Amino acid sequence: MNAGPINHAQSERFKRLAWPLMPVVLRSAQYLDRRADHADDLAQETMIKAMRAIDSYQDGTDMKAWLMTILRRTHIDWLRAKKNRPLQLSLEAQDVDLPADEDLEAGCFDESWHEPEAMMSRFDDESVTEALRSLPDDLRWTLLLVDVEQMEHADAATVLNVAVGTIKSRTHRGRAMLRDRLHQWAVQRGWISSQEKLS
Repeated sequence: MNAGPINHAQSERFKRLAWPLMPVVLRSAQYLDRRADHADDLAQETMIKAMRAIDSYQDGTDMKAWLMTILRRTHIDWLRAKKNRPLQLSLEAQDVDLPADEDLEAGCFDESWHEPEAMMSRFDDESVTEALRSLPDDLRWTLLLVDVEQMEHADAATVLNVAVGTIKSRTHRGRAMLRDRLHQWAVQRGWISSQEKLS
């Protein structure tokens, strides 16, 4: 990474290739940290690192994947520096009674999801974001890349430095856990009965 000032060619290359994806980086940072000022700082630091490292970007490769890799590493560095764990917002903090994860198999409420598209439309974006933030870090990152940013499994695997099969497994499990959390929230809000079993 270039520690000194960048030259005009580097600046222009960064503006042309990376800067248009700033909204993607910011949106992803917001999924990682619920405090807007922290998310802004994380996105800004990511873009500064990307600008300084623009010479390492290989033309023809996926710029979004390259930026997501920098974002992930920056986020990890922040967590290490703060000696903090990733935010694991519990829906219990929102007065939602969740069974302990160890007592549940992911997807255990799937049979209760009658008309899932209609049910999902009842949740606002912030509710879905909070549920996503409540997932374990590896599953949250996987869903962020695959479902939110619409990255191919192979590109997500590169960003997270894992096998494609691991991405597929995490995507399946993460989606099931997300559905479970939203189901419990729907029960808490009285949208469906806790005993409702629809097939």
